Amino acid sequence: MNELALTLAAFLLFGTGIVHSVLGERRLIGPLLTPEKRSGLLENSKFARQVLRFAWHLTTLTLWGFAAILSGLAVSPPGQQTATTLAIMAMICLLCAVYIFVTSGARHLAWPVFLVAAGLCVVPLV
Repeated sequence: MNELALTLAAFLLFGTGIVHSVLGERRLIGPLLTPEKRSGLLENSKFARQVLRFAWHLTTLTLWGFAAILSGLAVSPPGQQTATTLAIMAMICLLCAVYIFVTSGARHLAWPVFLVAAGLCVVPLV
């Protein structure tokens, strides 16, 4: 059961990373960075445009990193380090869910994914 919970949490985070990058690039970052939509700092600074794009996709890499940690834990024997890491992962996912829920007014669809991932991280601890 523990391995399945961690594998499912890893799958959710990895999939969220893919959706984040693909949809974000198509619907937000790409359109925002088109020459006719640029204004202010984005109009005048190639560096600012690059930072915006890489920061967006860095989030995906971070999600994939978390997914890799969970996948590794899924095949590791349980122990104190595993329990501590899982508790941290659960807290990170919970904080992400709360932050997204509060800042988006529950409109962004990632918050329930993070909430479920947080719960799945706790399964091996109970």
